[in-house]
Amino acid sequence: MGTNELVRTCVKALDEELRACVGDNPSSFCNIIRYHLGWVDEHGNAVFQPGGKMLRPVLCLLSCQAAGGDYTGALPAAAAIEMVHNFSLIHDDIQDQSPKRRHRPTVWWLWGQAQAITAGDGLHVMAHLAPLRLLERGAPPDTTLATLRVLDMACLDLCEGQYLDLSFEGQTRVGLEDYLAMIGKKTAALFAASTRVGAMLGTKDDRIIEALEHFGEELGMAFQIQDDVLGIWGTEQTTGKPSLDDIRARKKSLPIVHALATTQGQDKETLEAAYRVGAGPAFGVGAGPAFGVGAGLKPALTLDDETVASVLSILDTAGSRDYCQSLAKSYWKRASSRLAALSLEDEAAAALEELAGQLVERQL
Repeated sequence: MGTNELVRTCVKALDEELRACVGDNPSSFCNIIRYHLGWVDEHGNAVFQPGGKMLRPVLCLLSCQAAGGDYTGALPAAAAIEMVHNFSLIHDDIQDQSPKRRHRPTVWWLWGQAQAITAGDGLHVMAHLAPLRLLERGAPPDTTLATLRVLDMACLDLCEGQYLDLSFEGQTRVGLEDYLAMIGKKTAALFAASTRVGAMLGTKDDRIIEALEHFGEELGMAFQIQDDVLGIWGTEQTTGKPSLDDIRARKKSLPIVHALATTQGQDKETLEAAYRVGAGPAFGVGAGPAFGVGAGLKPALTLDDETVASVLSILDTAGSRDYCQSLAKSYWKRASSRLAALSLEDEAAAALEELAGQLVERQL
């Protein structure tokens, strides 16, 4: 079986496991969750709508196989990882007031913020229940408990990382170390948990488990930095979100952090003015959609087209895109070295290496 075929096999098995974890409850509440996962439309009708890339759970399954186990034994844990990631996306869309994800309206945009929070919370509970299915696949109780602990700790890190990310919106200056610490929790922690849990379910060798955990952590850092690049220079076809959304929302992603730290003179003043606290509310009282499918008007965006163009020009002058891509590749190389040091002779290990390269080389 080639690496691509192995990944496709993992994704197919994972989709079946996810559907089993969500269950067949036909309630409107569960249909909101199914909508977010890409299984139904806003009316609950079955559709073929690609969900997420399932990167984190696939990393879990491949890590299990590469460590010497059978990936099918890790499916409940991988499903839990995907549900943790998706619950955070539902809440993240509310916090960012994002109207679209994966090329269609977000949950809060269709059902309102309150119901979206409830759906996100429900998906989080499902994620916590999923690892208990490991017992049905023969996992020892202590391994199941350890898996739950790793995933819960990663979820806590993710929430703290999101808190830090949101807190940056109220700060004019955010240092590189602050940014790296934030993405280490918001993104890299779940990547690290994915590869650690997979390894734990495949071997008892602590050396392999720790190396694969660090592989996931470094890869998570590289992934988020590249994601920041895509958030500014990527197309809507690639990202599933409106082009330049991160600039319009004044997100202090790495390109902005880099430019704020390196520009001088008028460019610095322009950039600081655009990202200054209170530079202009994104939403007025009562703005945004009323509850109900398709209700509401699109909220006003914070930065106008002229300011966005100025920010893009400043980023170009500062070389922020090249800086970010170089840093992402640096983390990718460190991740690859972690994997290479294990000398694992397995197609799953080759698939991990190939997948890691694809994540960092994602096209704009």
